[in-house]
Amino acid sequence: MKNRDEILNRLLRAATGLAPSAEMPFGFDTRVLALAHEPSPNGSVVIARFAQRAAMIALVVIALASVGVYRASTSNNDLPTEYAMVDKAIQSNLGE
Repeated sequence: MKNRDEILNRLLRAATGLAPSAEMPFGFDTRVLALAHEPSPNGSVVIARFAQRAAMIALVVIALASVGVYRASTSNNDLPTEYAMVDKAIQSNLGE
């Protein structure tokens, strides 16, 4: 019990002490400004650059896929003869 009372008394004495000052610590504002103007990129810049590169790669993939679909849709070539033969065989067997 003595230990608890002693701890409580020490805590109460510490609580009645002087209040901390409302001023910023010496040099705190200049350190914050120096970090804000630091030339090395912070995390958000790195993420933004990564997202920009990923978007550019996605646009290239979309463009290549669009060109491939366009060329396949405008080609006059029908299916190769092997595929045509297989398709005809399937249709004749399903018709039975």
